[in-house]
Amino acid sequence: MDSLFQQFPIVFQSLNVGFLQTLKLFAVTLLGAIPLGLIISFGSMSKFKPLSAVVRVLVWIIRGTPLMLQLLIIFYFPGLVFGKQLWGGGETGRFIASAVAFIINYACYFSEIYRGGIQGVPHGQQEAGQVLGLSKSQIFFRITLLQMIKRIVPPMSNEIITLVKDTSLARIIALQEVIWAGQAFMKGSQGISGAIWPLFFTGVYYLLFSGVLTLLFGWVEKKLSYFRV
Repeated sequence: MDSLFQQFPIVFQSLNVGFLQTLKLFAVTLLGAIPLGLIISFGSMSKFKPLSAVVRVLVWIIRGTPLMLQLLIIFYFPGLVFGKQLWGGGETGRFIASAVAFIINYACYFSEIYRGGIQGVPHGQQEAGQVLGLSKSQIFFRITLLQMIKRIVPPMSNEIITLVKDTSLARIIALQEVIWAGQAFMKGSQGISGAIWPLFFTGVYYLLFSGVLTLLFGWVEKKLSYFRV
């Protein structure tokens, strides 16, 4: 029992460091995927057929293959083909490769949510904007975008909460996120080996983080409830 109490500070310090890495990957993914997803959605809805076809095939490939496989390809493929690691070495290189894979993957998922939200806005409202003399950009930002945001909050919140848990996949390329930190104590880390209880504690981090996001998105939905669609 005494040894267990001695292990607590060591374990939680390591888990906290791993969770900070998880938070960084989560934040960087959102910052990149949210705007990129909107750009991809415009491409998939483009009236220029070759462009829309290429974008839709890309989205189909990314959504149809496992994120874990995409992580492995993005991290290892440049080194195997060009003989030089594109992302650099160490933890920084692993983080950059993970961020690129996550941004591309989630941007494709977000693009479909954006596309559904934009196409779900009644076309008559855009025509009403034209009658009022609004430009195409004014119609998009003042009419389409506002209604799209209200429509996409529930599916976007689900994807973002899924992202919290998907960050654990980055350990496949040895990124030292929170689960990697917890699992390390099973194999031997900082003088502790054969301890499985740190791995269970990683679930608490995910539960708390997901709980905070659930409350946040619930608050956002209430704030947008005045805008009926």
